[in-house]
Amino acid sequence: MPQVKIIAKNFMDMVASLPAIKLDKLYNNVFICEAILRSLPPLAKKYVLQMLYTDVPVPATMLEEWVLADGVSKHRVAIDRLIQLRIFSELVDRKKQTSYSLNPTFQTNLRKHIISGGVLPREPMNSDNAIKLPSLQELEAYALRQWECFLLLLINSSKAEKLTGISSSMMRIFQRGLLSQRDKDGPRLTESGFQFLLMDTNAQLWYIIREYISNAEERDVDPADLISFLLELSFHVTGEAYNLNTLTEVQKNTLKDLADLGLVKLQQGMKDSWFIPTKLATNLSVSLTDSSVRKEGYVVMETNFRMYAYSTSKLQCEILRLFARIEYQLPNLIACAITKESLYHAFDNGITSDQIVTFLQQNSHPRCADRVPSIPENVTDQIRLWEADLKRIEMTQAHFYEEFPSKDVFEAACDFAREWRGLLWEDSKRMRLVVKSEIHNQMREFLHSQSK
Repeated sequence: MPQVKIIAKNFMDMVASLPAIKLDKLYNNVFICEAILRSLPPLAKKYVLQMLYTDVPVPATMLEEWVLADGVSKHRVAIDRLIQLRIFSELVDRKKQTSYSLNPTFQTNLRKHIISGGVLPREPMNSDNAIKLPSLQELEAYALRQWECFLLLLINSSKAEKLTGISSSMMRIFQRGLLSQRDKDGPRLTESGFQFLLMDTNAQLWYIIREYISNAEERDVDPADLISFLLELSFHVTGEAYNLNTLTEVQKNTLKDLADLGLVKLQQGMKDSWFIPTKLATNLSVSLTDSSVRKEGYVVMETNFRMYAYSTSKLQCEILRLFARIEYQLPNLIACAITKESLYHAFDNGITSDQIVTFLQQNSHPRCADRVPSIPENVTDQIRLWEADLKRIEMTQAHFYEEFPSKDVFEAACDFAREWRGLLWEDSKRMRLVVKSEIHNQMREFLHSQSK
């Protein structure tokens, strides 16, 4: 069953995958250098800062002396990460002694940034009567609203002939794996699309951003320039207004796409236009683990398979509908139940029992989250058992043979099928045989040779 490969990909994984030329070009930007430094494991940060003002290669044996005896594995991870990002260059001399040196461009720009202090990529606009900025609470509500509308369009894609309100750039991301469309039928969620909807919000965001960068070249945009701009965006101040006239045309188009996701809010004044970054944008340079803020859960699961969700969100109701039966809704409560039929529907759509259990655990109400386990064991066990029921029978394409001319020919055919590891079933009394479809052609040739 295909799985959505989303979870641990962040900007730094994408930076590491860039060609060497583009990676070196990125390091000409001081903000990229600081963002890289932020993302590194603690031990890797230590190595960079200790070598920042060292202009000669440092022997590997010396670096190993900076680590305690129980930190060998972390040391290896740190070194591998630094080499992947081309921050470290590995040198081996004639005596096969290894040493490391810092990337000179990265080293120079990081020195400048530390000495000159943190300077913003661009200054915010002066606040006056012409610029009415939303409060941080209003901005957070806007970002949440945009993100929920975005996912609701995805969930309801099969009910609409055309997805409205989504840019062509975002549509390409969906069509790569989350949505499929056949002939005149409307777009429908794929198995990966259903799995995507159960993921954590930050994991969903990283998936969208990763795919958005991956197909940048199809929009005639350099992925390195796009990564550079997105990382610069993370250094802006949440809630401040920045003039759109300071951006290139490509950057303006990028912001329009990001506004669909709730990463920025676009506003138009009498003379100027500006954008306001939300927390989603300013957290882009932080790793997925660091940026995942635990939201308060809303699901209470009972031992009788009834579930109560304390929520007013239409999106959360639609997500629960993917694997549960909605029974009734009150203004702030959704009452539903997990049944064998509702789970079979989810399994048919490619959602796994582990994903459902994880979703319930991650969204447990605070009164349940502190319990061990937070979801009753009889519920989690039964969810997995119902999935296992579907896997008891394995379908294999096969061919049935009968009416053999003699017992010898039948036994020879059985031996031939065994040699090819294609024998599924035999009935010696009635001389009947079932073999896998993969060896059907070979079996026909064999039987033809036996009839001569």
